[in-house]
Amino acid sequence: MSDAPSDYDQLTAAARQLVAIEDLLGAPFMPARPDSLPPVEPQAGPATGQALPGASMTREQKADALAEMDSREVKPCTKCALCKGRTNTVFGESDPDADIVFIGEGPGADEDATGRPFVGRAGALLTRMITAMGLSRQQVFITNIVKCRPPGNRSPAPDEVAACWDYLVRQLQIIAPKVIVTMGNPSTQTLLDTRVGITRMRGTFRELPEIGEALGGIAVMPTFHPAYILRQYTPDNRSKVWSDLQQVMAAVGLPAPDAK
Repeated sequence: MSDAPSDYDQLTAAARQLVAIEDLLGAPFMPARPDSLPPVEPQAGPATGQALPGASMTREQKADALAEMDSREVKPCTKCALCKGRTNTVFGESDPDADIVFIGEGPGADEDATGRPFVGRAGALLTRMITAMGLSRQQVFITNIVKCRPPGNRSPAPDEVAACWDYLVRQLQIIAPKVIVTMGNPSTQTLLDTRVGITRMRGTFRELPEIGEALGGIAVMPTFHPAYILRQYTPDNRSKVWSDLQQVMAAVGLPAPDAK
């Protein structure tokens, strides 16, 4: 029996994608004009000539390596004071061999309770964003800068970021993504080592600095955090996020959605 999706499955997936796009935009979907997005030349992969450790690993080997880091290092971690107030660590989840990694700032209350990233209202919007791209959560990897919830959902402090930094670097080295999507100011400014705000940074591919061996040069697309979109749910903001996601789709070779 073939594992290839049937015509019905393909049509269902396409319909689900269009519904997610219209939900994201708050209006009926119209395909973008070919020249409606600014031209970009993303560096989809490290520019140093070095191979990422994950480049030679199978999906199963990557999954095992990530699971071992989570169970042996992250779950028992006491490197910073965030460990004192957590219910669960939130390592990240989904495809260990993903082309796209989404990175937020830190877990919220729902994530702390479940141990899973982006499962609250912001997570529901992120899921719709991913579906609009023609993907599922299972086809990307989702994580945060820090793995424990900051009190009151505040932004992570510098010492908290430093405590989790090695975990994030090694996650990226193992997954070896083509594109990283940073969501919001904390993740964007941390990954790109900048003080520039997300409003100015979003919409243009940047190159990841050499934050770890062979990671320099990976394409990074900064965009608004889903929680911000929920607070500022304007057509303009939703359109900007969709523009950002369209560029990511093009960078990894995903087909543009067809409204017909």
